[in-house]
Amino acid sequence: MKKPNKQDLDVRMRQREVYHNLTLVPGMWAVVRLDGRSFSRFTQQFYQKPFDNRFKDAMVQTATALMKDLHGLYGWTSSDEISILLPPGWAGFGRSLEKTLSLSASLAGSTFSLQVGQAVQFDSRIWLGATLADVLDYFQWRQEDSARCALQGWAYWTLRQQGKTAQEVTQLLEGTDAAFKNELLFQQGINFNETPLWQRRGIGIYTAQVSKTGFNPILQQEVMVQRNVLVQKDDLPMKEAYRDFLGDLLQ
Repeated sequence: MKKPNKQDLDVRMRQREVYHNLTLVPGMWAVVRLDGRSFSRFTQQFYQKPFDNRFKDAMVQTATALMKDLHGLYGWTSSDEISILLPPGWAGFGRSLEKTLSLSASLAGSTFSLQVGQAVQFDSRIWLGATLADVLDYFQWRQEDSARCALQGWAYWTLRQQGKTAQEVTQLLEGTDAAFKNELLFQQGINFNETPLWQRRGIGIYTAQVSKTGFNPILQQEVMVQRNVLVQKDDLPMKEAYRDFLGDLLQ
């Protein structure tokens, strides 16, 4: 069999890297959205249900690492989900879709694993929006889904902790609406509307200017300076107020 020419072989093999040349559409807003792989089983084994502050802190640390590495404009996390917003002019990795997905998932997995001492994985996908209004729609959609899942989680695990099986709880809650679940929790002494806001609305991460104490070597004295730092917001607004908050932040 004839040995292939090295240059021809290189060209033919690279042509089969099917996603190699795909890039994010120029001028579009992009959100890198990541989800933990098989986290339902993982969290049930190692964390309290329905929510655990240790898990929350590890997710915030992971989202923060992604914000720094990707130079994101806004990060949001709820449950095992993270969304990182990239501006229309973002040029990281040459806007390569392949690299953005693979490296973001890799960073999330390694950061979270180091935080909790267990090997975990994340998958990563890309959402694209043409306008700022699209971006606001996206984050409102994710927040509303977060609230729905939080209510479902509280109802499910409250019943499970009473001794009911997973099958019994699933059958009991199937097809029920939010009013039913709220009443179920209220009968157990739980007011869902009084649970921590971060459980229902998620957590925002963004750059803000804060005052810090610095040292002026010329004056040989402490001075107040302004620094841009990533801040964590556990009390996000909702609905139109959330859209206004994000609109002000991103304009």
